[in-house]
Order: sequence, then C-alpha cells, then structure tokens
Amino acid sequence: MSFCLLTLALCLLPFGEPAAESISLAGLKAPVEVLIDQWGVPHIYAANSHDLFMAQGFVAARDRLWQMEMWRRQGEGRLAEVLGEQAIERDRIARLLLYRGDMQAEWRSYAPDARQIIESFVRGVNAYMEHAKDRLPPEFARMGFRPQPWTPEVCLTRMAGYVMSGNANNELQRALLVARLGPERAAELMPPDPPTSLEPPPGLDLKTLDRQILAGLRAASAPPLARRPAAGDPGSNNWTVAGSRTVTGKPMLANDPHRTIALPSLRYLTHLVAPGWNVIGAGEPSLPGVAAGHNERVAFGFTIFAADQQDLYVEETDPADPARYRYKDGWERMRILREPIVVKGRDYTDVEVVLRYTRHGPVIHEDRAARRAYVLRWAGLEPGGAGYLASLSLNRARNWREFLAALERWKLPPENLVYADVDGNIGYQAAGLVPRRKNWNGLLPVPGAGGVYEWDGFLKLDELPRAYNPAEGFIATANHRTIAANETKVIGYDWAPADRFNRISEVLRSKPKFTLDDMERLQHDEVSLPAREFVKMLPASAPALLRDWDASLSRDSAAAALYEVTLRKLRPKVFARESAEEAPGRSGLAVMFKLLRKMPPAERNEVMEAALKEASAEVGEKRWGDLHKAAFQHPLAAEFDLPSVARGGDATTPNATSPDAVFRQTSGASFREIIDLGDWDRSRASNVPGQSGVPGSAHYGDLLPLWSEGKYFPLLYSRQAVEKASKERLRLVPAR
Repeated sequence: MSFCLLTLALCLLPFGEPAAESISLAGLKAPVEVLIDQWGVPHIYAANSHDLFMAQGFVAARDRLWQMEMWRRQGEGRLAEVLGEQAIERDRIARLLLYRGDMQAEWRSYAPDARQIIESFVRGVNAYMEHAKDRLPPEFARMGFRPQPWTPEVCLTRMAGYVMSGNANNELQRALLVARLGPERAAELMPPDPPTSLEPPPGLDLKTLDRQILAGLRAASAPPLARRPAAGDPGSNNWTVAGSRTVTGKPMLANDPHRTIALPSLRYLTHLVAPGWNVIGAGEPSLPGVAAGHNERVAFGFTIFAADQQDLYVEETDPADPARYRYKDGWERMRILREPIVVKGRDYTDVEVVLRYTRHGPVIHEDRAARRAYVLRWAGLEPGGAGYLASLSLNRARNWREFLAALERWKLPPENLVYADVDGNIGYQAAGLVPRRKNWNGLLPVPGAGGVYEWDGFLKLDELPRAYNPAEGFIATANHRTIAANETKVIGYDWAPADRFNRISEVLRSKPKFTLDDMERLQHDEVSLPAREFVKMLPASAPALLRDWDASLSRDSAAAALYEVTLRKLRPKVFARESAEEAPGRSGLAVMFKLLRKMPPAERNEVMEAALKEASAEVGEKRWGDLHKAAFQHPLAAEFDLPSVARGGDATTPNATSPDAVFRQTSGASFREIIDLGDWDRSRASNVPGQSGVPGSAHYGDLLPLWSEGKYFPLLYSRQAVEKASKERLRLVPAR
C-alpha cells in the first residue's frame, strides 16, 4: 500500500472521542494538555516553558521509565546497586567520566535557560514516579528495585556521549598494528583519511601496549544488560533538497540516524508547544527537547561527523609513589577521589573505588610494574560535553544565522547537521568540539611527560565544513569525509566509507524533481556500490545469478545472500595471502577490495572461485532475508520480545542494516524523518518498535509492522491535524 493510501485508510478509522484522563501534579503552574496520537506520539500544549518541560519529563517517564532509569544508572556509575559485582568496574569508569568542573560554565554552555529547563524536566520525571507508586513497569519487579528520584545532574552524565566518540579505541588499534607490522603496513590496513604519517612518537615503545588498556572503557560503554552482541559503529544518513529540485517548490529534509536496533527504541518522538516553542521530532527519552525534527520555520537532522575528540596519554609514574607522574622537569601529584559503590549481593555494603586524574584527564588503566598510567583526554569532559543538550538552543533557531549561533554551543557528539527553512534555504554545518593539535595528528597514543603533545584550545565553528544553498540543489552526508582531501588542520581521519553517500548522491542527481515518496524510496534504497564493483571482478566461472545481478540487496534476493556469504568466505583468504592480518573496523571491505584488485588476475580468480564454492554450498536456496534479520530482544526477559523481521541491505547501502557475525541487524535506522517544508503535516516518520517501552502497552510494538515493510506514519504538526488523529487526551493540572 502506498503512503497516501495508507494515510487515507488510517485517517478514515472511526476515532470517536479520545480517551481522557486528568492527573494533578504538584509544581505545575497551569493546566497542560497532552494529545497522544494513534502512533503514540505525545503532543504537549503548555502555557509556559516550565510546565512544558515538566510535562515532557512526565510523559517520557510514563512511556520509558525503566529504560530511563537504566540509562541514568549507567551514566552515574550506579549499576552495581542493581546488577551486583559484575558492574563494579564499569561503575568506576563511569564515575571517572563524570563532569567535575565549573557548573556555571556547564549550564551556560547548552542554552541561557538550560538549567531551568532541565530542572523542570527532572521534576516531571519525579512526578511520574510519585504518581505511578507501585504501578511500575514490570522490569522493576523482575530486578527487585525501585527507581529513585532524579536530580538535574542526571541529564549531564557523559557515558552516552562517550559511545559516539571512540577515537581512543582507534588509536590503540593502530598502535598495535604499527607495533606488529610497522607504520607503512599499518597505514595500508587501517588507512588514515586524508593520508598522513603513522610514525610512533619519540619516547614511547608501542610494543608495550595491550588491549587491556581500554577494557574498562569498553565494558562501561556496552549496554548494561545484553542478550546479543552490541551494535557496530554508529552511522547515519541525511540530506536536504532545495525547492528547485522538489515537486512542491519547497525544500525537503530527510534524516535516518543509525544506532542500536533495540527494544525499547533508542529514540522517542515528541511535540512541544508553548510560548517560544513549537518543535516536533525525536531525541533520547532521558533528555529534554528534540534532537532531530523541525519548528515553525526550520528543519534539522544529523549524522555523526567523525572528528577526533580523544587522545590516549601514557604517563610515567614515580616508582616510589605511583600517585605522582612526571611532567616536564618535575613530578606532579595526581588528583585522587575515593567514592563508595553500593553493590547488590554484598548485603548492599559499599566498595570503595579510587579515581585518579592527571592534568591530561582520568586514569583509565594502570600498569604499576611498568610504571605507567594510561589517561584519556576527551572533549566530552569540557563544559557542555553532555550529548545533544545543545538542542535546547537549536530547537528555537528561526533562520540560518540563529542555526549557526546554536551550533556554536554544540560540543558532543560531533555531527553533520543539515538545515532547511520555510524561506527556501538549505544548508549544512559540521559541529562539535574539535581539539586544536599543532604538532601531532592524534592517531597514536603519546607520552605525557614531555609536555609536547598538548591541546591548544579548540577549532572554531567556521573552521569546520559548511555549505549554504549550493548550486547543485542538495546537500547530503553519510558519515563520510566531508573535510577537504588536502585539509591541513587535524580534524579526523576515521570516516565511514563513502558508499552510502555516493549512492544517495547518485540518486539525487538522477532526475530534476523529487517527491516525498522518492525520499522514502531513497531512505530504503538497497543498491550497494561495493557489490557493483564485486560483480565486475567476478571470474567467468561465477554463477549467472551473480554475474547478472543488479547489486540490490533486497531481502528476497538469492544473489544478495550468495554475495554476502561469499564476502565472509573471501575475507580470511585474501588477508591470509596478503598480510595474515585482517583490516579492522570500517575500512575492512575497502581494504579487501583494494588487495583483490592488486592480485594478478589468475590469483584473484582462484581465491574468488574458492570462496564462491564454499558460499554456494552454505547458502543453498536461501534468500538474503532468510539469513539477515532484525531481532527485537528485550534486554532483560525473552517473554517481552517482539518478532524478528527479515531485512535487506547491509552496511554499504542507504538502508544501512549492518549485519553482525551471524548476519543479524544490530544497528541501523530505528527512527526516520522526512520533512516537507511546504506543509508540515505532510511530513513522515517511523520509530521502531514503538513509542512505549512498557510491555503490554498498545504502543510497545505497534510501529514494528510499518517499519518492517518500509512504511511511515504522518508526523502531524498543526493542532487541527493532531486533534483529528488523537486517541488519548491527558490533562495535567496543578495540585491544590
């Protein structure tokens, strides 16, 4: 069914009067009306901003309280209270990464009224806990604890942002490659982009490093409860198209952030209306405001801009006193904090953890025998480093100038933000706190003792990529390198391959005018440019199924199944012949294809024929969707699971469905938006599996059937349209 027919069918459903409920809340200044549409999106109408954000906190907690409480505990380092000893180390790391600086600078960074907004939001979360009393989501009873009142500082924790800026892991991976294979070979297997040197810094023997250095950080950033492997690298697509390129004559903006495919959904859609506010879109349920969406004049969306925000420092410690470390010509004393962690299973007795800091940042790992302390320096520990909270300024931007002013506040995660406005303008700005490194490239760990490798402030917003009303009539980003190939500033070197961006651009150049339906099709496009290249390299003996294939990774394609399994068989064969070392991370497929192209034709045919033979025997008659599925597993209990669905695509297609080791989709676009600047009510969205995280709720999994078929629901904006589609009316009134 087309979107138009689907929308018409839904709009003709017999709504009747929405179910109504009235709740008294202490702290409200005036009544608030919440209209919840049939897709579970709350539209909140308030008389002032205090009540607006108090209501947002209340409604978010109503739908997502258990998810929010686990997010809070992961960020604050309080998981051991409910998970026991297994969480002590991850709690220690989370506490190391808490912001402990100037709180006035912290609050000011996000918006002039950020503190008041967050206090109101938290008041709403606590009001819902008080209202719910013992009617809590079932996970609390299963785990044997109750949620505790939030403080405003909960929204300032850093762990959620750390996941989005993993340069430290790349530094360690490169260092281990350099230690084993040398700089040149390491650069081939994990190529910096733009190309640059991987020469080890003087005074640091990279062979003494090991993977344990980041073990604590890896544990702390993993999901607190997991019944399947964690998702791979986050990615995203976005684009904005000028009115000269659309059938409506007004811009369109599309965004599909790629994060964990989870139950409950990572994102939560909401509509916030009050004096000075009329913004709709999605964000994380634990934070106020909207991260991607639109207001009355401006639409915005984001993808990760892979700027390097982290550095690993190796500090030399004093053999007589490991709390001292060398800096230049003397010794400095670490700042040391001791904090109790309550541990379930020990009769809730405390375990004391010791937190150590040098001038470069928190000590994440110590090797006292080698007299070393490993330190993470991270932009997220600067004022304003809590992820997405600068949206509180972005949500109120009314034009390009105010959009840029809001992005001056955007520190984390680094993002490519696309823009469109009702006046017909489109634009793009990369934003995030990027350290200024004057004398090194940040690609390898560095010694801290000499004082040679120091940050010199941060790059200004106008030093990062920007575009405004380009002649081509569209702007797209997909985590690819948006900086110039000859960029001399150190910004970043670990971009996603350009496959998704190139395919999106290919489609956007394919015809003069586009419709909203075209935008839908492009968000679900499953043509793989690497697969096209693979077909060109096939030996003549390859089956016609692949030689005649159009490189579309649809879920019902037998060729796609054979291709994907062949890649898995091919990888170890290619790397064993070339280097005995597989390329890590995002660069793996591109590096493998580069090595294949370098092989003599006869040798390439031999290795591809062997892989094809093995893959054919394994695949049989299966289609890609038989192998590749998205599983909606509740992190706590199988009884709360939702059905798995067959998927097309892979990591290289616009419909990015990165398959894991057993072909499950663990990350991708759980939320999508397509925004029509000509008529806000024609905008569309999806959010899988549903708006609610409460098992048994009508909105727990109701959006999964739409998502599995590539369908959307209308992202309604006008009060008239919202009234017609409302299924529930919630009235929040001040308590007497």
